Amino acid sequence: MKRASFFALVVAAAAAAGGYYLAQPGLLPAVGDAHAQAAAPAAADTSAGERKILYYRNPMGLPDTSPTPKKDSMGMDYIPVYADDAPDDSGAVAVSPARLQTLGVKTAKAQVQPLDAELRAVGRVEINERAIHDVSPRFEGWIERLYVNASGDPVKRGQALFSVYSPELVSARKEVEIAERLAEAGQADPVARDSARRLLAAARERLRHWQVSGGGVDAANITFTSPASGVVLDKKAVEGMRFSPGMAIYRIADLSTVWVIADVYEQDLARVKVGQSAQVQVEAFPAQRFAAKVTYLYPTLTAATRTTPVRLELDNRDGLLRPGMFVHVELTEGGVATRLTVPRSALIDTGERQVVLRVAGEGRFKPQPVKVGQRGREHVEILDGLAEGDDVVVAANFLIDAESNLKAALSAFAAPEAAKAAAKTYEAVGSIDALDAASNSVSMNHEAIPALKWPAMTMDFGLDSAAVAKGLLPGEPLRFTFEDRGDGEFVIIKMEKAAPGAAAHKGH
Repeated sequence: MKRASFFALVVAAAAAAGGYYLAQPGLLPAVGDAHAQAAAPAAADTSAGERKILYYRNPMGLPDTSPTPKKDSMGMDYIPVYADDAPDDSGAVAVSPARLQTLGVKTAKAQVQPLDAELRAVGRVEINERAIHDVSPRFEGWIERLYVNASGDPVKRGQALFSVYSPELVSARKEVEIAERLAEAGQADPVARDSARRLLAAARERLRHWQVSGGGVDAANITFTSPASGVVLDKKAVEGMRFSPGMAIYRIADLSTVWVIADVYEQDLARVKVGQSAQVQVEAFPAQRFAAKVTYLYPTLTAATRTTPVRLELDNRDGLLRPGMFVHVELTEGGVATRLTVPRSALIDTGERQVVLRVAGEGRFKPQPVKVGQRGREHVEILDGLAEGDDVVVAANFLIDAESNLKAALSAFAAPEAAKAAAKTYEAVGSIDALDAASNSVSMNHEAIPALKWPAMTMDFGLDSAAVAKGLLPGEPLRFTFEDRGDGEFVIIKMEKAAPGAAAHKGH
């Protein structure tokens, strides 16, 4: 009835937890093996040195056991459960020395040591913004001649880029020449000399703001030179082109140092600091690593990726790194702080469940929930759950964990006979209201049961076996004995006819 549905759900859960394990050869007895073991149960129980069989469980995982070998409804032999590997809710697993060697089980100790916890991120090479220079005339004119006429061309500091003609420049230069002559004329009127000096000062101020005062200026044109060594990123100059004040005719970048902008995840930001060393690797040169240093953490977070840009600066005098390249970044954590660690292969992490298999004795392993901290290349930090020196499984742990899950699931409904013996029993008087042979349950009209403080009522009971109610009819007075097996499960183990009006006995 209802309880049958509950057990069906439990069976499904157990099958899901242990299905992988059951499929592995040599981990649990196959059907044929179980048949061979059932053929000689006495030898398994009595022979010296043999493992003791506690009971036999259903081969399909159903919630029924047997003290003796038997077959299920499909003819499959029940599987023996031994004393040294009986299921329990802790999921502990016992593995024989022969099976340990077959599975290739390896262990390692939890130890306190510095963690090889490099922080990895991806990024891209970008131009050092502090090394970008625009060549922009501050006056109007025309380009007369180009000396560097292609984007991407390398230039040196002071190298001629282009020459220009500007009427404004010619006018200002003439004003300087006239004002100089008037100011130096010894016989000129004092008022005229003062006016000439003011005109000279104004003309020179204008040339200074145009950044053409001094050398390089003649009556007609001026030649512009490169302000830095680098490459031409952008060139808008064409011979004969008219330009306006402020127009960027050349953009030059010094690539001797470049930036790497790496995207660091939000949860790792506490591990990044300005001045921290890093290693950069690019696909073009996989065998080469470039040293870098963190220079800035941007104050914003990209909501879509939950990352923050981090700027690194590195030397590029050999010109191998080109803006736009994708790179892999490894940030090295400073300091030599020690942490409790285990090898990465020891951790079983499903996202919701993080455990290691701790060695609980010779051939025994127990799942141990742990709290994980930082993760390194070879080791993982353990914040809680283990102590220094604890042995953990680092190879074949997934197979052992699968068996552990199966054992923990079976323990929910395959309790040892000793646990069954501890169930409380009660006696009562009543009659059968309805019998459901399919679910092996019965609805009973029973009198009050003082031991349980139950009033007279009609309720459902499970039957220990179909034979308990054999030959009994609904409505006739009965005396019955039932067990309280916990979790609201009451099972009738004995029923017999009783004289009408018989009183219920107190439970014991």
